[in-house]
Amino acid sequence: MQIILLERIEKLGSIGDVVTVKDGYARNFLLPNKKALRANEANRKVFEANRAKIEADNAARRADAQAEAGNVEGKEVVLIRASSNAGQLYGSVSVRDIVDALVEQGAKVTKSMVVLERPIKTIGISTVKVALHPEVSVTVKVNVARSPDEAALQSQGVDVIDAMFDTEVGGFTEEYDPNAEPGEIPADLLEERAADADA
Repeated sequence: MQIILLERIEKLGSIGDVVTVKDGYARNFLLPNKKALRANEANRKVFEANRAKIEADNAARRADAQAEAGNVEGKEVVLIRASSNAGQLYGSVSVRDIVDALVEQGAKVTKSMVVLERPIKTIGISTVKVALHPEVSVTVKVNVARSPDEAALQSQGVDVIDAMFDTEVGGFTEEYDPNAEPGEIPADLLEERAADADA
């Protein structure tokens, strides 16, 4: 289906471009969300008559988005989640989690603005794109950790999973006496027990 774009759409075109897209994409997304018009003579005339207004509206929205960009750019969102020892989350971090955390920090973002290419399913810091306007996008850091202390370490650049395995110490280790008979209690342990009994 041929359509006329009413706003810039990434990997498709800019305002006023006539492009061909799949029918489903046009019917289910572009047309209902008023991002495009069907490319016929009547719509072309309507678009040309309103082009100045459409471009002025777009410029105003872009200016608002650029003003808001300074408030969002480079923010770090800390999300505390339960995970396995290997760092796999029980579940995943969704767009809603990121939006809620950004709104708490005073940013004006909606779910449709956050571009999460794949769900976040592990502990660590991820960079997420936030498209405030089709022509204005910024990035935020999403710091997923098991505790606020871990989040602080990750912010400093420490990989907490690697650090955990590096510092992990084996459990209880027993002193080994090569001359002891099987089942025999070591002499020093017998002395300790006797001292405990006397006390």
